[in-house]
Amino acid sequence: MKLFITGASGFIAKHIVLQALNAGHSVTGSVRSLTRGDEIREAVAPHLTDADALANLSFMALDLTQDAGWRAALQGHDALLHTASPFPMGQPKSADDLIIPARDGTRRALTAAADAGVNRVILTSSCAAIWEQVPADREATEEDWTDPDAPGVGAYVQSKTLAERLAWEIARDTDLALTAINPSMVMGPPLDRHFGASAGIVRRLLSGKDAVNIDTGMGSVDVRDVARMHLAAVADPSTAGERFIANSGTMSFTDWGLALKAAYPDRRIATKTAPQWMIRAMGLFSSEIRAAVPLLGRQFRASHAKAEARLGITFVPPTEALLSCAAALIDMGDV
Repeated sequence: MKLFITGASGFIAKHIVLQALNAGHSVTGSVRSLTRGDEIREAVAPHLTDADALANLSFMALDLTQDAGWRAALQGHDALLHTASPFPMGQPKSADDLIIPARDGTRRALTAAADAGVNRVILTSSCAAIWEQVPADREATEEDWTDPDAPGVGAYVQSKTLAERLAWEIARDTDLALTAINPSMVMGPPLDRHFGASAGIVRRLLSGKDAVNIDTGMGSVDVRDVARMHLAAVADPSTAGERFIANSGTMSFTDWGLALKAAYPDRRIATKTAPQWMIRAMGLFSSEIRAAVPLLGRQFRASHAKAEARLGITFVPPTEALLSCAAALIDMGDV
């Protein structure tokens, strides 16, 4: 198949590119500047099962904040995998700084696909669009939806929820065969030093920047499983119209710290949980910590039963995903 992947330089997208090439697909990646193409080639090349597969990878310079070029770029492709969306480490100055690019980028990519005759679309959404208001006494499922207008819902959660809702509206209006993949916190090994905020959290833990951890339990998933889910969905037309949670299990940030400390005992890694009042106070001076305040005291859990049953995914355990991320960061000399 000939696949078009938006935001091809992203953490998840690079793994999708790699697995797609190893599966024999042809891939066109969108990047804001063609100079990022060499970065992606260098990241995936060492992991290809056939070095000649790199010839099946090409790039187009496109901007999801601009209309120009999208329809023409998508012509002749079999499927669109829309992975591009902003994911910040801290709170933005305005919610619109995240909501507008996420929503408008989704509109541009999916509308261009429909106009170009590309019927099959896989959307990288998020568990943020699912589990925000799910009670603590049960796991979230694909039937759950976050209410972006509820009190206390942050800009990132709003952006992912509104973008996915818009994608389903466009799919209904244009008859696109849409599947949504909803990852939790994405762990696993980055292919290079250009990675997103999730691996950045692991780098922060390994660096010993914080003496204590926030009181939160977060679902996580290995990036390689997320990529597998995208390609499994492309290969199975019956998944159109469905959402699939990508989540291996839930661990507290203190459990993350304990696992990392056990693996790297000589490193200064936080293994205690901070009182909630302390994090709220620290958040007054740090946008990164302030972004975590709405998570305090919460346990984010989501079922992966549907992905196992329908997509045949056997998920990497969360501790293994965490440690593989840490090992990659250390091997690259990034921390």
